[in-house]
Amino acid sequence: MKITLTQFVTMDGVCQGPGSPTEDTSDGFTRGGWLVPHIDAQFVEQASDWLDLADGLLLGRRTYEAFARDWPQITDPDDPFTERMNSLSKYVVSSTLTDATWRPATVLRGDPAGAVAALKAQPGRELQIHGSARLGGALLSAGLVDTLRLVVAPAVIGTGRRLLTHPADTVGLRLARHDVTATGLLLLEYETTGTAPVGTYEGVTAV
Repeated sequence: MKITLTQFVTMDGVCQGPGSPTEDTSDGFTRGGWLVPHIDAQFVEQASDWLDLADGLLLGRRTYEAFARDWPQITDPDDPFTERMNSLSKYVVSSTLTDATWRPATVLRGDPAGAVAALKAQPGRELQIHGSARLGGALLSAGLVDTLRLVVAPAVIGTGRRLLTHPADTVGLRLARHDVTATGLLLLEYETTGTAPVGTYEGVTAV
């Protein structure tokens, strides 16, 4: 399976609390809800198309518990995500989770990289990480992420948890697809290419 990481971020890289001011107030964060004013039909369609590719969800404990609390409560039959989110297999990387109530769910204990590598070796389409920025960053640094999908909101928040703040190694990316919605959301899809290349600028050479 391919491992894909989907993240909502602001222009200054904040990934905390995109859905509401009360979604994630950890560490005193009060500026959540920054994605909501920019959600439109094009974004929803793209997000649904991405979810269509999933054979499972890969989540950290905190994201799993938040999703387990919220997704089963959505009963709108016209919601484009609920049935799939609730029915997909969930794989939770955690050393402390004791009761995975949002089923079907499997708790992955021990070394996260090793456990995810074993899943990655299985046949299938995509194992998708949604949220779980710390887990996603660690797996990206470990070379296990194949695709990075960013939804970039036209907002600067100035504080909050940021995406990919301390990677263990550099990561090269190739832009595979891009789009922009009428509300200004950038939809970016990158494929990982190994270590990020570097060079030395030698100046402009005249022809």
